Amino acid sequence: MTGRVALSRLDGDRVLVTDPAGEHEVAAADLASYVAEREGSADPPRWVWDDTGRWYPALLDAGVRVARCHDLRLGHHLLRRSPVVDPGLLAGPQDALWDRLGPTVPTEPTLFAADDAAERLRADVEDARQQAAVAACAEPGRLGLLLAAESSGALVAAEMTWAGLPWRADVHDRLLVELLGPRPPRGARPQRLEDLAVEVRALLDAPGLNPDSRAEVLAALRRAGVDAPDLRAWTLRRVDHPAVPALLRYKQLTHFWTTNGWTWIDQWVRGGRFRPAYLPAGSATGRWTTNGGGALSLPQQVRPAAVADEGWVLVVADVAQLEPRVLAGMSGDRALARSARGVDLYQGMVADGAVASRDEAKLALIGAMYGATSGGSGQLLPALVRRYPDAFGLVEAAARAGERGEQVRTLLGRGSPRSPSEVGELEPDSVPTDLGDRDRRRRAWGRFTRNFVVQGTGAEWALCWLADLRARLWSLGSGPLDHRPHLVFFLHDEVVVHTPAALAEEVSEAVVAAATSAGRLVFREGPAVDFPLGVTVARSYAEAGKGATPEGA
Repeated sequence: MTGRVALSRLDGDRVLVTDPAGEHEVAAADLASYVAEREGSADPPRWVWDDTGRWYPALLDAGVRVARCHDLRLGHHLLRRSPVVDPGLLAGPQDALWDRLGPTVPTEPTLFAADDAAERLRADVEDARQQAAVAACAEPGRLGLLLAAESSGALVAAEMTWAGLPWRADVHDRLLVELLGPRPPRGARPQRLEDLAVEVRALLDAPGLNPDSRAEVLAALRRAGVDAPDLRAWTLRRVDHPAVPALLRYKQLTHFWTTNGWTWIDQWVRGGRFRPAYLPAGSATGRWTTNGGGALSLPQQVRPAAVADEGWVLVVADVAQLEPRVLAGMSGDRALARSARGVDLYQGMVADGAVASRDEAKLALIGAMYGATSGGSGQLLPALVRRYPDAFGLVEAAARAGERGEQVRTLLGRGSPRSPSEVGELEPDSVPTDLGDRDRRRRAWGRFTRNFVVQGTGAEWALCWLADLRARLWSLGSGPLDHRPHLVFFLHDEVVVHTPAALAEEVSEAVVAAATSAGRLVFREGPAVDFPLGVTVARSYAEAGKGATPEGA
């Protein structure tokens, strides 16, 4: 058994290799060939390194793909927060450096950067601490699975950036010209935006108005007799003034231009590929974020530019109603799991006699997961609590724990932030000045922890889906990574695979099989839960998006 091989950076462009046979050094220039040789053995190791984003891209550039790794940065931060882990077992040499270690900046050009002591972290020492912490916890199997899935997700993220989503810059440019007019000189507005700006000024009788200035627009609206508190779209839509449609269109097109315009193409599309910088576990729940490119909010307007190579296709798959199904699995609620059989969980609730209509089922269940327990959702809750006591009891218990200031956890052991200051989704307000303010903040945090347990466990299922699918795709072809079917996009509950057209059917089957396997792996101790997928094969992402979502999603 080869086991684990730890890689640590040393001075002088050297790498310290630590494995069961002992320690030795390898020149950084020879690392790719060394890893390729070990990967080609009958029993390839699990590579242990500080940050996948630092080590793996250089290996991919050299044509080396690794099967397994352990990302110590991700593991350290996960274990530090997990309520099932004794934090004292992570203490020791360099632990403060591991606490501060952030993700690798994607523009860093080399494996070895001249910065601080973090460049000389001992991977083998930290790995031993992490293994000991997992072994000593009450649920080593679940936590070990989460660490493995998290690290596999880091490999997927690096591979997706390296391979890139096929992108036709000429198609994207044509879309921009159709919406905005020709590309303007630097510092100038596109013609369509300039026309709208002139229209807004005329309708507000404000010749010198800068429509990009919030203060100026609000002042112009006040002079026109409109006392708008802000310029949010939903606020403006309630305003009765002839300038509002033009102002809304200006804001919409400006957002599109600044987030996915020509500058975006210049920065993020290289070699016919969109290459965003993914951040696995970038959010508190374990969901991914991006450190550039905005891939997780890729608008429909530009998706026609995502076109497969000649002779290749995109296989797009997304799961129907992921979070309600996750709730059924993690709570062990057999009645809800029964309703989740098949494509449409909400219609299953109707067939089960829990509610009268699909709309009521969706309203009540989403309300329960997100804390909207008043109004129409609140009226439906008592009956659903009686029908699905385990599912509703789980989210209610998580909410009450959050309100008491307690930590909650996902099924596999990821811990919630201990306070609002640790999470970007809910920034703290000013210091409470009265009981009412404190009570409002307490309830808000309870709503966060209510959803954390479900959304975080959903992220765990998705990681296991990715890990299983990655392995299946590798077995379908031959040659380098980008010559085989490979993942090119991931969005919480949706994946996109770029594949030779001849393998599209096999890839579609692999996507479905991986989802089934992930459900069994994550929820093996509870009732069986279906995770039905909508799978579409198409030349472009836009075409696939028209039919990929399962009925009832």
